[in-house]
Amino acid sequence: MTDTTQKTASYTVPGMDVADGAHVAEVLQDRLNALNDLHLTLKHVHWNVVGPNFISVHEMLDPQVEAVRGFADDVAERIATLGSSALGTPGTIVSQRKWDDYSIGRAPAIEHLGALDLVYSGVISDYRAAIEEVGKVDPVTEDLLIGHSGQLELFHWFVRAHLENAGGQLSTAGAGSEKEAARDAS
Repeated sequence: MTDTTQKTASYTVPGMDVADGAHVAEVLQDRLNALNDLHLTLKHVHWNVVGPNFISVHEMLDPQVEAVRGFADDVAERIATLGSSALGTPGTIVSQRKWDDYSIGRAPAIEHLGALDLVYSGVISDYRAAIEEVGKVDPVTEDLLIGHSGQLELFHWFVRAHLENAGGQLSTAGAGSEKEAARDAS
């Protein structure tokens, strides 16, 4: 049986002490969990979207899935570079995540987009907190996360463009759950 627990690093990158490297890796593990969850959620939406805007949303999501998978790979490799072990198992995601499973099944495109607005908001907010945290000790990881954040914000805009009216208001403004956001979007 393989041990999948995260090991304490005995080394890290030159110019950083081991404790700081381990802390940055811990912050990155949270981002890895979020990215793995996000790419699975996006694929779930891709498979379960229905209605008149099916094809446009279905096709919009595939490049997002591929980019987010790439971000996960970047983060996992950075964790390894820092001397720690990247954990990418489903059990790790479930046991360490601070959010609930995506709650919308087969549904019209606009409902999924409403729910994805909240998903992206959470991922991006957590990314910004991680950027602030790692920026104190590791500009290389900070730069990596900034690059990802810019792309995630672009994908979020793609989603929000479907939810915005001509006056600039989002139909999902103030929604507290994915189901509420899905309802508000429709």
